[in-house]
Amino acid sequence: MPDRDWDKELSKIDKQLASLSDDALLGPTPVQLPGRPPSPTSPTSSPPGQKSAPRAAASPQASASAEPKATTSWGVYARLTLSVALGVGMVLWPYPARCGPGLAGYLAAVVVVVTSGIWSSIWTWRHRASHAHTLSLLIILWGLILGSIEVLPRIGYAKPDLRHPIGWACPSGPVVP
Repeated sequence: MPDRDWDKELSKIDKQLASLSDDALLGPTPVQLPGRPPSPTSPTSSPPGQKSAPRAAASPQASASAEPKATTSWGVYARLTLSVALGVGMVLWPYPARCGPGLAGYLAAVVVVVTSGIWSSIWTWRHRASHAHTLSLLIILWGLILGSIEVLPRIGYAKPDLRHPIGWACPSGPVVP
């Protein structure tokens, strides 16, 4: 079709699209809660090849409970800030973590850092906060690095030193360097 002027055709389409509102263009989207199967009244729940039944009028109370609660980005960044504070606080750990209960407490705190990173990464993923999600993943990585610095020498995978000895328990006698 070499005789068509595509600039004119595309400008007509652009004018038609500009005259429509966003709601009319995209249409209503069904609300689907994560982890729940589609409701029987939704068009996606009908078997293939069959028409879906018309939607029954639902009461306002039923529709209000089916809709997910809207959360703000404030909660996402509060979780992320808490995770970052835990990760930074691990650098400033004030107690000896060479062996025994001090080491157990330190490793428990490392698990909390990794868990808080996972917690904040889930929320940042749900809210499509890409930079915050990257920071959450870095917090998880930071926690894994802190844990591996303490665990790997004790299981024989890394070279032990005075700060990271071979044993988990504290020796009962004097420590010989």
